[in-house]
Amino acid sequence: MATTAPDGRAGITADLVQRLISTQFPQWAGLPVIPVPVDGWDNRTYRLGDDMTARLPTGHGYVPAVEKEHVWLPRLAPELPVDIPPVLAKGEPGEGYPHPWSVRGWLPGETALAERIGDMAQFAVSVGEFIRALQRCDTTHGPAAGEHSWYRGASPAYYDEETRRCLDLLNGRIDTVLAQQVWESALAATWNGDPVWFHGDIASGNLLVADGKLAAVIDFGTSGVGDPACDLVIAWAMFSGESRQVFRDTVAQDRGTWARARGWALWEAALHLSECIDTDPEKAAGYRRLIGEVLADHREFGA
Repeated sequence: MATTAPDGRAGITADLVQRLISTQFPQWAGLPVIPVPVDGWDNRTYRLGDDMTARLPTGHGYVPAVEKEHVWLPRLAPELPVDIPPVLAKGEPGEGYPHPWSVRGWLPGETALAERIGDMAQFAVSVGEFIRALQRCDTTHGPAAGEHSWYRGASPAYYDEETRRCLDLLNGRIDTVLAQQVWESALAATWNGDPVWFHGDIASGNLLVADGKLAAVIDFGTSGVGDPACDLVIAWAMFSGESRQVFRDTVAQDRGTWARARGWALWEAALHLSECIDTDPEKAAGYRRLIGEVLADHREFGA
């Protein structure tokens, strides 16, 4: 999820990026380097001139995404219905910065906030069509879900201990009895299908809109090949009513996949809610709402 990040996090500054560009890609040395207004947590991103960005991982755990995206984004792009980040170059450690990094083409558009979307139901169809197109991409030699994807695309059981700990902390503050049922259903719904490509973080912060419509999908750092359930969390995080139903119809996933998706949504929301419930009422209200939507969905569609 995107957040406003202070300049200099992990020692990354515009001056550092300028030096890396000058030494490794002198053809772009004269271009201005400016932080983007809304940044993610995994990487620091800077505008490089008008048409490019420089993207630097903020820690060791985010480094595998650099090579993965460098190799796979150009292969996936022709098969997808909207733009994804164009890969232009891969930088090496230098100037005191210890990680590889990347140069990408700039994609026009704005973060997909509700007020920027013309028709939420049609937007939900477009997101669903993107997910389906991604699932149809060739998985040969693709990166199997694992540590590089933060275990998106694997079983939600990887986060079993953490989820149960968070539900214990939230006991008496949400319906933890029903939440436990959601979690147990997710663990029981074993993935038996053929592995497919997943994005890993289909969320409003990684979707760009132009003229009210889906224009691009960014940040494939948690992508890989495996179980697509993690890509359905947006059903409750962003959609509701008609838009949720058309998204469900468009992605056309089975009951087990939806059960695991509810598990992924519950894990993430319970983790964040347990961290902010006593310190940030506004943020906590959002996670409470998400958990409530997931529990209601389980009542209607779950086992």
